[in-house]
Amino acid sequence: MQTHRVVVLGASNKPHRFSNKAIRLLLEYGYHVIPVHPRLENIEGLAVKHDLHHIPETIDTLALYVGPERSLPMLDDILALEPARVIFNPGTESEELELALYHHDIPFVKDCTLVMLEQGRF
Repeated sequence: MQTHRVVVLGASNKPHRFSNKAIRLLLEYGYHVIPVHPRLENIEGLAVKHDLHHIPETIDTLALYVGPERSLPMLDDILALEPARVIFNPGTESEELELALYHHDIPFVKDCTLVMLEQGRF
C-alpha cells in the first residue's frame, strides 16, 4: 500500500489551532504527515520542515493553514512541490494562488481538512 503524504503548511504546536488538530487527526487516520513551520523543530512527535523546498518526497496533499500574505511569497515553492492537490482551508483562499495552481494543472479544493476527514471525503 502506498503512503499518502500530507504537507501541513502553517503547522502549529498549539493544540487549539486547527492546523494542530488536523495533524493529530491525519495521524489518527494513518496518513504520513509532514508539518512545515519556519521555526519549530517538532510538532506532535514529528520532525518539522522549515520550508517547502526541503521536502524531497512526492506529496499527495498540501493542506494550507496560512493566509495569502504568507502563501504568496511561497508561490514558486508550492508550484515546485507539485502536490497532487491543494486544500485551501477556511481563511487561506487566494485568487492569485488558485490561478497559478490552475495554470500548472494542480487540482485544489476550498474545504476544511478536518471536515473532509470526518466525512470520509479526504
